[in-house]
Amino acid sequence: MPALKPGVLMTETEYGVALLDQESAEYWTLNPTAALVLQTLLDGHGPERAVEMLTARYDDVDAGLAGEDVRRIIGELSAAGLLTP
Repeated sequence: MPALKPGVLMTETEYGVALLDQESAEYWTLNPTAALVLQTLLDGHGPERAVEMLTARYDDVDAGLAGEDVRRIIGELSAAGLLTP
């Protein structure tokens, strides 16, 4: 399961989650949807569970759309170098 790379700090905010890469001094803010996906992964669950969590929380989101969102979020976090495999 993915984890935050060493040196990346995470804190909850009123708008979702903020991530700070101490090495690069860059930070990212995640909206509540992206924060839920990330937290689900960090809790040791896979993308399928993140889809389940999204569809349970947001009644108007179906599994197909949630799956696209989860893949996009994981891709963006990985491309930014914030996750380890």
